[in-house]
Amino acid sequence: MSDCEESRERLASRMLKHRGALIFLFFSMVLLFCAAFVFVPSGEALAADPVEVKGVRQWVGQNSIRIVIDLSDRATYSKGQLPNPERFFLDLKNARLSATSPKTVPIGDRIVRSVRLGQFSVDTVRIVFDLDVQKYDCRVISLEDPTRLVIDFGQKGQFEQKPEPKIESVPEANPAPAKPQPRSETADVRRKIVIDAGHGGHDPGAVGKSGLYEKDVVLDIALQVKSVLLKHYPGYDVVLTREKDVFIPLDERAAIANRVKADLFVSIHANASTNRKAGGIETYLLNWTNDEESIRVAARENAISVKKMRQVQNEVTAMLASLERQSKRDESVKLAGYIQNSMISDVTQTYPQVNNLGVKQALFYVLVGAKMPSALVEVAFISNPEEEILLAKDAYRRRIASAVAAGIHSYFHTGPSQKVAGGERVNYASAATKPRAAKLEK
Repeated sequence: MSDCEESRERLASRMLKHRGALIFLFFSMVLLFCAAFVFVPSGEALAADPVEVKGVRQWVGQNSIRIVIDLSDRATYSKGQLPNPERFFLDLKNARLSATSPKTVPIGDRIVRSVRLGQFSVDTVRIVFDLDVQKYDCRVISLEDPTRLVIDFGQKGQFEQKPEPKIESVPEANPAPAKPQPRSETADVRRKIVIDAGHGGHDPGAVGKSGLYEKDVVLDIALQVKSVLLKHYPGYDVVLTREKDVFIPLDERAAIANRVKADLFVSIHANASTNRKAGGIETYLLNWTNDEESIRVAARENAISVKKMRQVQNEVTAMLASLERQSKRDESVKLAGYIQNSMISDVTQTYPQVNNLGVKQALFYVLVGAKMPSALVEVAFISNPEEEILLAKDAYRRRIASAVAAGIHSYFHTGPSQKVAGGERVNYASAATKPRAAKLEK
C-alpha cells in the first residue's frame, strides 16, 4: 500500500471516528436554539397586549383644568416639558391609539390651549398639552375602575405640597330635622341637589351575609330622597346620577353635578367591615386623613387596596387644591353635620341600637371633582347581619331617606345664604320605579 493510500485511510478513519460527535453537536445546537426561542422570550414576545388610549375628557374650573385620558388598562408613562412654544407631554409605554381616539382636542382654557395625541413610536403614544402659560403646576394621577390618567393643570403655586390639616371638630349643634313643609307654588329661586346612589351595574358594592347588594339598597334610598324632597320641601330641583341599575365611573358622578351646576352633592352608600359586629351610621366629607378606619372605608369605596390608598394620599390632596376644594370644605363640614344629626335624631327613635359614628373625613374619589359642598353618607353596615336586616326593610330605608332629605333642607334653611343655580324652574322626570331586588323587603 502506498503512503498516499495510507494517509487517505487514516483520514477516513478519523472522520468516521468523529462523525457521531459532530452529529451530536449539530443536533444539540438545534435543540438549544429551539429552547431559547420557546423558553427565553424577548421583551416583545412576552409583552402584554398594548394599552389602548380610548378618549379624552375635560373639566374647566375657575383657576384650574382637569383632563382625563381614558385607557383600556394601566399604563406606564414618562412625562416631560418642551419650550418655545410651551408644552407638557406624556409618553405612554406599550400603548396604541384606538380607532376612535381623537388626534386633537381643542380646550381653549387660559392654561391649556389643546391636547394632541399621536403614535410616537411603534409602542409609545405621546400626548402633548399645548399651553398658554410658562409658569404652571401639573399633577398626574393614575386611577382605576375604569382605568384612566387624570391630569390637573393650575396656575403656578396653586397646588399645595402638604396635605390639609386634619379637621379636629365638626358642628356641635344637633338640630332637630326640619318638619316637612308644603311646596310653595310661587317659589322663584330653586336650589339644585344631586343625589348619587353608589356603585351599580357590574359593581355591586358591598354584599351582605344574606346576599343583599349595596347597589340595590342605596339606589332605593336615593330614589326615596328625591321623592321626599320634591313632595315635602319647597324650592328644590333634584337630579339623580342614576335611576336604575347601571355603572357610572366615580369621576363622572361629580361631573354630573358640575354640569347641572348643582348647589350640593350627596353620595349614598352602605358600609362594610371584616368585623361583623361593626355597625352604625356615619357621614364623610372630602379631606386628607390619618385615621386608619377612615382610610379603610375610603379604600373600599374607591375600589383600591388600603396600601394603595395610603400611597395616593399626598397626590390626591394635591388634586383637592387644584380643584379649589379649600373654599368648599367649611360648607361640606356643615352639610355633613346636618345630615348626620338628622339621621341619628330620626333613626334612633325607632332603632335605638344604631350607633352614631359621627362626621369623619377621608379621600373619596367620588367627591374629588365636585365644585360644590359635598358629603358621602354611610347609612349602615351591610356586613353586620343585624343591620343587613334593617337595610332590607322598606321602613328603615324610608326613614333614612326622609332624614337625609330633612338634613339637606336644614342645611339650606339654617345655614348662610348659598349660591343658587340659575334660579330657573327645571322639571325632571319623576323617580323611577324601585329596583327589582328580591332581597329588599317591600
